[in-house]
Amino acid sequence: MKKIKVGIVGSAGYTGGELLRILIYHPDVEIVFANSHSNAGNKLYAVHNDLFGDTELEFSSDFHSNIDVLFLCVGHGDARKFLEANTIDPSVKIIDLSQDYRLRANTAYQGQHFVYGLPELNKEVIRKAQYIANPGCFATNVQLALLPLASEGLLPDQIHINATTGSTGAGQKPTPTSHFSWRNNNLSAYKSFEHQHLQEISESLDQLQNGFLPQSDKSLLERAMSRINMIPQRGAFPRGIFSAIYLDSSLSEEEAYALYETYYTSHPFTSVSKANIDIKQIVNTNKCILHLEKHGDKLLILSITDNLVKGASGQAVQNMNLMFGLDERAGLNLKSVGF
Repeated sequence: MKKIKVGIVGSAGYTGGELLRILIYHPDVEIVFANSHSNAGNKLYAVHNDLFGDTELEFSSDFHSNIDVLFLCVGHGDARKFLEANTIDPSVKIIDLSQDYRLRANTAYQGQHFVYGLPELNKEVIRKAQYIANPGCFATNVQLALLPLASEGLLPDQIHINATTGSTGAGQKPTPTSHFSWRNNNLSAYKSFEHQHLQEISESLDQLQNGFLPQSDKSLLERAMSRINMIPQRGAFPRGIFSAIYLDSSLSEEEAYALYETYYTSHPFTSVSKANIDIKQIVNTNKCILHLEKHGDKLLILSITDNLVKGASGQAVQNMNLMFGLDERAGLNLKSVGF
């Protein structure tokens, strides 16, 4: 099979580095360029030093369309600016890891639309798509916890979420709240009840459970906030998201497990565990592991994902695999740290 020619824009950041780590060893991929103006001419391992010994590729300031797929690993707002400033051959598939094209109102590009790239929701549409909007890290974690219920119209009016993420979720550029001396041995909440990922979460849930998203003149975020109560937290660890979600449910624990196991039968990266779960099970993998408990009339759903892999670059490769007719697991046989 002819190898897929890949170009990456924004390859010096965390998601760009994670994408390079995966694609260097992907059996069906050739990396044509890893674009970074500030690092042009330097070896990839000059920035991503764990790649030393894996590749002699260099960062490039060049950009061209002589590729099969373009990954955009740039900041929010910058993907749209890049596409508006550059001419991309219409034959080139695009996978955008920013939030620029995720919401229904913002998907149009070159006479087509970006498809929301959550395989557990849109797998068959992704296979036929030209452009993919890769989901956000919190959005992936929370949606995978709730999609089976939405598929049966079982989501109640109020959903409660406590979700803790690692420091890499804040990006590579240092900030006061990602600095080690502040983050270590610390815990804090941020964007309580109004995290931007609530918008894509609510749209996906509404796709499966029609009417979940209230219709009104309020903004999408305000409508999402009326149904989903989310407290994001900054954890004292670099990678991973742990969400504890609870809601009213008439399902028994056995019925809930049966529903979740059936829903994820054809989705190889999401599994349901009857034993309790912890973040180290999924770090460095494209997995999502869910755990369910019933307490009175409340259903507790625990969800764990790696924010840089299933929450970003690994899911982007999973989408690429689907778009090019490959096994969606290709190149993603990644192992967790274990301990």
